[in-house]
Amino acid sequence: MASAGAAVFRPVRTGNAFEETVERLLQAIRLGVTAPGERLPAERDLATRLAVSRVTLREAIRALADAGYVESRRGRYGGTFVTDTLPLTASGRPREELATCLEDVLTLRRVLETGAAEAAATRTLTEADRTHLREALTESNTTDPADYRRRDSRLHLAIAEVAASPLLTTAVADIRIRVNELLDAIPLLTTNIHHSHTQHRKIIDRILAHDPPGARKAMAEHLDGTAALLRGFLS
Repeated sequence: MASAGAAVFRPVRTGNAFEETVERLLQAIRLGVTAPGERLPAERDLATRLAVSRVTLREAIRALADAGYVESRRGRYGGTFVTDTLPLTASGRPREELATCLEDVLTLRRVLETGAAEAAATRTLTEADRTHLREALTESNTTDPADYRRRDSRLHLAIAEVAASPLLTTAVADIRIRVNELLDAIPLLTTNIHHSHTQHRKIIDRILAHDPPGARKAMAEHLDGTAALLRGFLS
C-alpha cells in the first residue's frame, strides 16, 4: 500500500497543476490506495507529496467533493474522506466503455490540434482571419456550463479554419465530436474553465504573433490539462 501511495501521490507538473492534482487524487481513489470510506492523507502532507500549493490542493478537493467523490468531515477525527459509493459517469455510460477509446482519441487529438495551431501560426493571416480568432476567443470566455462546450469547440475549430486546410478542419471537427462525448461524461470544473481561458489566450497570442513553435507548445499544454482530467475520471 505504501508503494502504491508513493506511485500515485508523486509531484505533478506545474503547467496544469490543478488538473493533474485532480487526476492523481482520482487515481488514488480508483486504484484503492484510498478506499471508499477512508481518509485521504492530511492536507499539508498531501500538498508536499504532490508538490502543489495548498490552495491548488483545496481547489482540487473541492472539485471532487462537488462531483461526489469525496466529502469533508469536521471534528477530532475529521478530514477528507472518499465517499462510500462512487458516482457514475455524468453521461451514465459505463466507465469501461469510455475508457477503451480514451487514449486513441487523445492521441489523435494531440496530433491534429497541435499541428493546426502550428499551421495557423505559420500562415500570414488576413485581417479577417485575425478577427475570426479574436471573436472566437472572446465568445469562449464564458463560465456558463450550459454553453461552455459549444463555445470552446468553436474556438478550437476557428484555429483549424485559419490554418486554411479544409481536410484538417474536417479532421479536427470529427475528433472534437469524439472528445466532447468523453467530456460530457465528466463533471465540468469551474477552476479548469478559468485555466482553459488563460491557455486559450496564450494559444491565440502565439498564433497572432506568428510563432509556430510557441503556438504548438501552448496548444500541447492546454490539451495535456484536458487529458489529465479525462484520464482521472475515466481511466
